[in-house]
Amino acid sequence: MVSATSTVTHERDRASAPDASRRRSAATISPANPAANPTEATTAERTSQRQTGARIICDALEQEGVEVLFGYPGGTIMPFYDALATANLRHVLVRHEQGAAHAADGYARASGKVGVCVATSGPGATNLVTGLATAFADSIPVVAITGQVARHLIGTDAFQETDIIGITQPITKHSVLVRSVEELADCIHQAFAIARSGRPGPVLLDIPKDVQQATTDAPPPFTPRQPARRPSATATDAFATAIGEAATLIDTAQRPLILAGHGVLQAKAGEALVAFAERSGVPVVTTLLGLSAIPESHPLALGMPGMHGLAEINHAIHHADLLIAVGMRFDDRVTGDIPRFAPDARIIHIDIDPSEMGKVLAPTVPVVADARAALEALTPRIAHRDHSDWRTRIAEWSAETTKSQPTVAAPSPATETDADRSPTPPEILAAIRQATGGRAVLITDVGQHQMWAARFYGYEHFNSHITSGGLGTMGFALPAAMGAAFARPDAPIWVVAGDGGIQMNIQELATIAEVGAPIKIAIVNNGYLGMVRQWQEFFYQRNYSETRITGPDYVKLGEAYGVPGFQVTRADQVADVVAAAMAVDGPAIIDFVIEREENVFPMVPPGKPNVDMIHHAPSAPTTATPATPAAAPRPASGGRHAE
Repeated sequence: MVSATSTVTHERDRASAPDASRRRSAATISPANPAANPTEATTAERTSQRQTGARIICDALEQEGVEVLFGYPGGTIMPFYDALATANLRHVLVRHEQGAAHAADGYARASGKVGVCVATSGPGATNLVTGLATAFADSIPVVAITGQVARHLIGTDAFQETDIIGITQPITKHSVLVRSVEELADCIHQAFAIARSGRPGPVLLDIPKDVQQATTDAPPPFTPRQPARRPSATATDAFATAIGEAATLIDTAQRPLILAGHGVLQAKAGEALVAFAERSGVPVVTTLLGLSAIPESHPLALGMPGMHGLAEINHAIHHADLLIAVGMRFDDRVTGDIPRFAPDARIIHIDIDPSEMGKVLAPTVPVVADARAALEALTPRIAHRDHSDWRTRIAEWSAETTKSQPTVAAPSPATETDADRSPTPPEILAAIRQATGGRAVLITDVGQHQMWAARFYGYEHFNSHITSGGLGTMGFALPAAMGAAFARPDAPIWVVAGDGGIQMNIQELATIAEVGAPIKIAIVNNGYLGMVRQWQEFFYQRNYSETRITGPDYVKLGEAYGVPGFQVTRADQVADVVAAAMAVDGPAIIDFVIEREENVFPMVPPGKPNVDMIHHAPSAPTTATPATPAAAPRPASGGRHAE
């Protein structure tokens, strides 16, 4: 950047060469839904020798292939919105700026493109912060455009002036205060290049109001460049040496495992992962963010490890002699107690970000490269192997733990019928899978339901699972699903959320109803902040302090927004209600009332190795515990039912 522009690049990304605009494709959710900005700009406007900063922003977004953006107007961003009225861009008016950031995030995850969100200065910009932190934690390419007070007012505590660059520096890959209209187009194109290249991440552009209003000569024609995550990395001697060393370790290992993370999805490396696993015979473990990198029905697919992972996977990692970590960062929810994680294993760590090498665990062979490029280079270098003995041992661990590892509380007495008991989370997820033919893109919020969805849906299609993993942001799922619906209009989009998280951004039901997004919303309702309550049960002697939570009648709330609502209180209603929701032409909401103290098993206590798993709820305490408020009433069963 030139001196007139204030710019901050986050230290974790070691910047990348700019890459290109992307192909345009239809982003229509519903043909009946009117486009927000249908008016075409005139030829004279688009080819004028002098252009305002606001027009330059719109043109640059179009040149970058942007089709839809999510935002909320206000005073300092008003010139941009004035120009937007004649741009070839679709704008979705959210009901809160946090919803805009999460929607841009969900769009980026579902499409592989850069998501865009827009807000005004002050509270509008600060409302984006949680969404940007969510995107940063999971390496999601988002460009956020914020208005700022006029340049001569910066530093005067003007109305709605906030130092959003200073606020977001730790949670963005790059941030820029644009001080000159002449540099505006270059700043925007560089923002997109940085967001999508290398290790992706969010970028913030803070644009003063008078920069948007100022005029300058039209920028030179934009020349798209082919996008590249880091093409030169595979051409180095260091890469070739690392691939050779990694191949030797793989060919000599007796108990190897692949740990596939989010980088596999971002690199679009699903086919490369399957080819590598099949040639090597190595079983594949997928992290929470790596789910749907490999079809779960594949004979080499094992599932999720860690705090709430499968017991046999945690045992396998503990006994492995080689871990091939691909596009993952050894998060603490995966490793448990780090010194006791995979104590006998050597590690091949493949990641595009060199700062991840040795940050948590020192790799035997670090491979700094794009996941797909590394896998494609490794596959022809390794021997065909089967590892049948090792896979048999993992299957034995599975059989040994099945009886002692309940997934949720078992149905009550054997005489109880489905009409007499509450639905269980696995039943809910099985019904969604059946009704969608397994083609749904599931967007989950954060909590117990997130773990149940990770465990029990069964992801067969690449990039069909979206969640907030690194930051664990409650309120993420509903607006993120809105973005995903624009990115994947032909896929069934399902939100799975708890009754706590769904209320954090529930105002976006209005946006979803307005645009006609056919999103189906499954609320797993136990009247608690469920995961916190589970920790209180296990580690705080059942002192359920401030975790009971009430909520609205979701059927009536949905209908108030124009969204059909259903409520399920019995197990025998689940399949019929899910089918009825799928038949709705547009969004629908289902309130699944489950047992209040349903738990996620297994669970690794904090600070323990992953082989020290809890498989049952603790016994009731024999001593008195601090008094807690009376139980909140269960929701009324006055909603729609499938009888």
